[in-house]
Amino acid sequence: MKTIGNILWFLLGGIIIGTSWIICGFICCITIVGIPIGLQCFKFASLGYWPFGKEIQFGGGAPSLLANIIWLIFLGIPMAISDVCIGIAYCVTIVGIPFGLQCFKIAKLSLMPFGAEIVNV
Repeated sequence: MKTIGNILWFLLGGIIIGTSWIICGFICCITIVGIPIGLQCFKFASLGYWPFGKEIQFGGGAPSLLANIIWLIFLGIPMAISDVCIGIAYCVTIVGIPFGLQCFKIAKLSLMPFGAEIVNV
């Protein structure tokens, strides 16, 4: 079932969310200081493309908190807002609710990506 969900997700909007993570990764990798942030973006692009069957575990310490604050100021808020808007649009229909919930999961990740891990369920 997760395979069907992932295929539908990719075709109905996952390509936009995954590509936004990749674009943010390229933007961050322009500077040497932003390379660790960009690599984190590339890691989470796979979740943007194929979110069904995966969960996010949040953790980390002070370095993750500092990186999350910098991320939130520059890229996190616009990405989270776009993910929430897409999720609300999906939740308008009953069929789209599972897709909307995936958008909300990704929106939370957009706010705090550092110290997070993707776990296959």
